[in-house]
Amino acid sequence: MDHKPKLKTLIASTRPGRVGPLVGAWFREMAEAHGDFSHELVDIADLGLPLFDEPEHPRLQRYAHAHTKAWSRIIEDADALVFVTPEYNHAPPPSLVNALAYLSKEWGDKAAGIVSYGGISGGLRAAQALKLMLCALRMQIANDAVSIPMIGEKIDDHGRLVLEPAAHDAARRMLAEVGRLARRTARGQS
Repeated sequence: MDHKPKLKTLIASTRPGRVGPLVGAWFREMAEAHGDFSHELVDIADLGLPLFDEPEHPRLQRYAHAHTKAWSRIIEDADALVFVTPEYNHAPPPSLVNALAYLSKEWGDKAAGIVSYGGISGGLRAAQALKLMLCALRMQIANDAVSIPMIGEKIDDHGRLVLEPAAHDAARRMLAEVGRLARRTARGQS
């Protein structure tokens, strides 16, 4: 791969009062400092995807709606994706599940990483469920991941996210692995 791989970080939560944008902004800084990627932050809340409404199966890529065509272009343009996801009821948020369901081929062979957050588990159950979905979409999933427990306690009085060095180390390890996977799949060695 002669160019820097395109990494897109997807903020999964769309609910009012969410902390996903804080976590996404922190991860964007980590990705930019890493330097191996061109990076874009994508907030699923900004897409306005209704509950899946395409008349044909996504694998056919015969999209009827402008919102699906735009979403397809965003994902098709990526070499790698990092999913920033909370844990709701021991699972990823419905907004992410819905966004994944809209597409099929666009996800295939792309490198993927997961940054999860939540209560005591740090979103680990959501991350595990998400891995199954991403695997079914033929993504190349990094083993290294970031898990942020007790997210509410990590926001300071000024509304900034303050994380321990372990979270930064985990992000660097995951970025390195996502980069290796992106380069390997670009060469057709998946």
